[in-house]
Amino acid sequence: MDDSTRSMIEDAYHETVEESFERGLSPLKAHMEGVVAAAMLLSAMVGVEDEDARKQVMDLGLRPRSEDDD
Repeated sequence: MDDSTRSMIEDAYHETVEESFERGLSPLKAHMEGVVAAAMLLSAMVGVEDEDARKQVMDLGLRPRSEDDD
């Protein structure tokens, strides 16, 4: 995965997590929604199957940002 693709995947993940937190979801549920959103974007961008895209996103080790990260 190139740097620009990774950056877009990370942005999609973190934006989805933030929206999930705003809706009152737990960190785990927000994380899972972020993974799904990022995997959908990756799948659409590079044409990989959904399960492979989800694995690639999980391999990035993304986690919800803490307030200290802002």
